[in-house]
Amino acid sequence: MLKQRLPGVQRSVSLKKHTTFRIGGPAKYFFVAKTSQDIEKAVKVARILKLPLFLLSGGSNILVSDNGFPGLVIKIRNSKFEIRNLSVWAEAGVQVSTLVSETGKQGLAGLEWAGGLPGTVGGAVRGNAGAFRGETKDCVESVEALDQRGKRRIFSKHQCKFAYRSSVFKEKNSIVLAATFKLHKENKKEIQAIAKDHIRYRKERHPLTYPNAGSIFKNCDLKKVPKKLHKGLKDVIKIDPFPVVPTAYLIAQAGLKGLRQGDAQVSEKHPNYIVNIGNARAQDVLKLIAKVKKRIKKHFRIDLEEEITFPH
Repeated sequence: MLKQRLPGVQRSVSLKKHTTFRIGGPAKYFFVAKTSQDIEKAVKVARILKLPLFLLSGGSNILVSDNGFPGLVIKIRNSKFEIRNLSVWAEAGVQVSTLVSETGKQGLAGLEWAGGLPGTVGGAVRGNAGAFRGETKDCVESVEALDQRGKRRIFSKHQCKFAYRSSVFKEKNSIVLAATFKLHKENKKEIQAIAKDHIRYRKERHPLTYPNAGSIFKNCDLKKVPKKLHKGLKDVIKIDPFPVVPTAYLIAQAGLKGLRQGDAQVSEKHPNYIVNIGNARAQDVLKLIAKVKKRIKKHFRIDLEEEITFPH
């Protein structure tokens, strides 16, 4: 029935090779969507057949269960983009790195903060990805998406309801198809230099030699940190985009660098990363996350909040 409605769908495809963590069991059904129309059709079929649905973009920032996914996984591969004067329109499957590079070549500023950022436009918009005091929301003009009813519509920036590492698309399970970013003219060499500097920083500071999902936890909003700790943390507080305490610092201070569970390990290089040093399972990562949260709660009375998501 599904194959008739959705030609090209595959059965029992391992998700391990489709995630940056290299962790995860098989998808019951797996479909590669090369156009926005493909995405729309696959979503419609899944809803008609009442199949659980998961949209997979670049595969970062997620932890897939060892049991896999019991429904239809749609791999987002729509990858058209177009630079239009002072804006760029890009489909959800476009790599953020591609946009940073191509807009920089045109002397268009606004995305250089994302130099080295992994993942795709769809994932960045959905999670309001951010780094180096920049966030995706800063230059979004509008987003084309499928709403909860599967209807295609345009969301204004205000309607996107961007928040720290979140948006209406993440909260309401709406599906990003494309986005338009408003940019501005700056010196081309300066824009490219900033992006390259951020790429270099990531290579030096992040554990990119091991499979990982990016930052496991959100940074800690200073408002949620006990006031008696503020004085001792004043030298590490940063703006991201509001005052936060870097979670990596807390994990390091708690002596958790290198903590292992099976082949999952808290990175020695950047302790807000958990790395897969061999053949880690999702259960190993989940247990390690729980240990870290428990220790940080005990040491600092701070509740860590995961940044990664868990398809189910």
